[in-house]
Amino acid sequence: MKRIESLLVKEETLHNIIKLKSMIRQGDTLAILMYGSPDPDAVASAMALQELLKKITGLSKCTFVATDTVARQQNAEFIRAMKVDIQLFHNVDLKAYRFIAIVDAQPTFFGEALKDFHPQLVFDHHPCTSVWHAELADVRDNYGALSTIMTEYLLAARIRVPRNIYTALLYGIKADTNNFERDVIVEDISAYYLNFTRANRQLIRRIEMNLIPERFLKYYDLAYHNRRRYRDRIVSFLGKVESVDACVQVADFFLRVVDVYYVIVAGMVKERLVIVFRGDGYRQDCGAIAKKAFGNYGSAGGHKSAARVEIPLETIKDIVHNDLSEESIDHFLLQHLRGKRNLKKRVK
Repeated sequence: MKRIESLLVKEETLHNIIKLKSMIRQGDTLAILMYGSPDPDAVASAMALQELLKKITGLSKCTFVATDTVARQQNAEFIRAMKVDIQLFHNVDLKAYRFIAIVDAQPTFFGEALKDFHPQLVFDHHPCTSVWHAELADVRDNYGALSTIMTEYLLAARIRVPRNIYTALLYGIKADTNNFERDVIVEDISAYYLNFTRANRQLIRRIEMNLIPERFLKYYDLAYHNRRRYRDRIVSFLGKVESVDACVQVADFFLRVVDVYYVIVAGMVKERLVIVFRGDGYRQDCGAIAKKAFGNYGSAGGHKSAARVEIPLETIKDIVHNDLSEESIDHFLLQHLRGKRNLKKRVK
């Protein structure tokens, strides 16, 4: 175990611990922001950051904030089990907090919502797709999970960590790497083993046994009947969906179909078009394809095996001349995935 701990404690992390101690004082207030519907990696990382700052400096108040409600059943069960309270972004006055931290995301992900605020702390493992600044920014896009990075911080700080934090971090790594089916490095494996030996694994098993919400079954049916199959690729547009997670779950499901190695599922969520990419991480680079095909229209990026694009609906309306029909959006998706940008001609 000592060898694993020595691998996970980096000079960069030790330096950042010192910087955190100099930035945050006893009794400070902190809001930890998560983008989108909170997933296990983001929640576990927020819990770890709160525990870290509580132990090394002391906080008088810490609030978890997310831009969307929890959608996936397993995530909701995980959050309940961890006894975590997450507030919605529009219900929180960020001016009441001296420090703002972002976990598992970057300031530009939030768009205009953060135009009047300057987050001081940013921890993420997604590639940087635009320029931004924070007093302390730790972004390592080669890591499979942010929970691995936060495990390193807890080790570097040499603090006593409660069992529920180890449990959360273990589940965060499992979920974000899809049980190591996605890109990982040796640090992810080491952090997984360390948390595995100290976590409540029976609780994680109970969470993972939860089934898909019954109301999501309609999306699987819709995706099946609206799918377009191109050799080893499936593309499907679901129309309006209640959450991004509907697209994610459908994409994960189709990736299990025999001889399918690359899946794109899109849906309209509130005021944006979300395009979810899933792949085997071998034949295609989902993050690179997403950025190349749709990067000019909104946020786009991710990893080899998983990526996401989010485009404001107003932008889409301008591109497709206010025609948001299934045929029109299908045409938009297929043309850009093929590298063709001329949308004047419609598919008949």
